Amino acid sequence: MKVQRCKGFRDLLPIEMEKFRLVEAAFRDCCAGWGYQEIRTPTLEYLYLFTSTGTLTPRQLNKAYSFLDWDGWSGERVVLRPEGTIPAARFYIDTAKDSELAKYYYVANSFVFDETGKQSRERWQCGVELIGVSSPVADVELITMAIEVLRNLNLGDIELQLSHAGLIQALISSLGIDREKQTEITDRILDGEIEALTGIKTENKAVSRNISALINMQGKSGSLLRNLKSLYSRELPAVVKPLDDLINIVDLLESLGIKYKIDIDSGRGFEYYTGFVFHVTVKGERVGGGGRYDALIPLMSQQDIPASGFALYLDRLINMVEIKSDSSILPGVVIKVSEKDGESVKTGFKLAAIIHQHGGKAEMDIGAKHPVGFNWVADVTGTPVIVLTNHINRKKYKVNSASEMLEILENEKTSKNRSTKRSSSR
Repeated sequence: MKVQRCKGFRDLLPIEMEKFRLVEAAFRDCCAGWGYQEIRTPTLEYLYLFTSTGTLTPRQLNKAYSFLDWDGWSGERVVLRPEGTIPAARFYIDTAKDSELAKYYYVANSFVFDETGKQSRERWQCGVELIGVSSPVADVELITMAIEVLRNLNLGDIELQLSHAGLIQALISSLGIDREKQTEITDRILDGEIEALTGIKTENKAVSRNISALINMQGKSGSLLRNLKSLYSRELPAVVKPLDDLINIVDLLESLGIKYKIDIDSGRGFEYYTGFVFHVTVKGERVGGGGRYDALIPLMSQQDIPASGFALYLDRLINMVEIKSDSSILPGVVIKVSEKDGESVKTGFKLAAIIHQHGGKAEMDIGAKHPVGFNWVADVTGTPVIVLTNHINRKKYKVNSASEMLEILENEKTSKNRSTKRSSSR
């Protein structure tokens, strides 16, 4: 029998899981610091949650892992969650009371079918949802959080791109086409075809000209948006509100010294977003994004509740982060025992427990390959004397107690820290 994993799915190696946890920890720390609470939603959700909100276009629906969940003689069609926001919104509707403000975060996988099997079918993300408030301060809070996580991961320069789904919707409504055609154009844009807007024939040449100019709009200052507002407010009055939204956001970003780039084309595939949209890029690769989706919860529950959120793409980030040794913890110790000597085994396990209690790493020598950082061996086969050996410099110490051993390991940690500080100060 041939043993292989499913197409489009990946195994995470130990080093990749270490990076996964590093990104996850930076994300959790950031969210906790900003007062967000962790939630976890089921992997399976009812399909109608996604189709009724317009999140899955006909083309996207073909990429959903959907099947009938039998319940006696009948059943309901369910789906492996294709993204994280709608499950979080459903959770809010199920649990929140009196339209309360909720600040959620989660780490979850999502599933998107790819016919070739060459693209990833399982995707991991760190998600944040801010439900119950609509303001430029709330929008900038989300942008700030995303940037904070990436900075704490030391990934290098971060590029921030801003767009506005409401502006794109305003341009669609200004085309003078029927609702069916508007839906078709919207679906195409949801699938990433932003150029669908410029291919529509309309009798109003001014509208066509202005749409092309707005779609290709790029810039790095609020003055650009103010100029556009004054230019198009008469011929395209529907664009005034989304432009005002963007102006308020960029004014705050500029006051905080956060650099950004306005790129309306970056709003392609805006899904259920209704307001500002942002993306963050590192080394030319998009690693996260989000925006405002004020219409989603009203569509799901008839409650007029605004919301916004963002996601960071874990699969991409674990390929970028670097693992650095932590000089603040004790060196790792491999404990060698004699399996036939009960006293030796007992001492070895006690020794490991003491090292763990002091924040260090210790494992029994059972023949496995030892992880990076386990540079010491404690031989307790000749108890009560413990022979402690440093495999880097070959130094050996004979100690009679765990406290003596801990003192040597602490000295090793201190000398390593001093060496690190001297090299960094040069």
